[in-house]
Amino acid sequence: MKIVAGLGNPGPAYDATRHNVGWWVLDRICHSWGFGGFRKDGAAMAAAGERGGAEVLLLKPLSYMNRSGPALRPFLGAEGFDPAADLLVVVDDAALDVGRVRFRPAGSDGGHNGLASVVATLGSEAFARLRVGVGRPPPEWDLVDWVLAPMDTEDEDRVIELLPTLAEGVELWIREGIGPVMNRFNR
Repeated sequence: MKIVAGLGNPGPAYDATRHNVGWWVLDRICHSWGFGGFRKDGAAMAAAGERGGAEVLLLKPLSYMNRSGPALRPFLGAEGFDPAADLLVVVDDAALDVGRVRFRPAGSDGGHNGLASVVATLGSEAFARLRVGVGRPPPEWDLVDWVLAPMDTEDEDRVIELLPTLAEGVELWIREGIGPVMNRFNR
């Protein structure tokens, strides 16, 4: 089984924020792949189906971003599940310009509290991640306020335009692993 976890914050107040871009990606994938919508499953919203020759579980933790890891724990214990090969975590990244994306096979949390929580839960940095650029805050903005604020229309449109491409990238990850995805989709 492959697990794709999109990190975000629960509640309508956060739906349009930069920090919820991971949820945007999963919502698009769920719809495009015909997975039938998300249902509450423990501390996450989950949707499942088959894609790229594998069973796929899409997860949106219902805890706040900095507590995402424990919400994933119940789903990570399946027999034969190897986070290094079978887990992709999708997050926003304020260090990347809007419209830029980075698939990575592993690495540090880079100061992202959601990734830090997943790393702490797994006890390892060895899992793939997709970082979606949401742009750097202007000098007068605090980083936390920036990621918790809605995007302006132009930036939001750029991210929304990327969603079909990101769904293709996630499917390629499922079929062929992280190497081919990095070569084809990182920009």
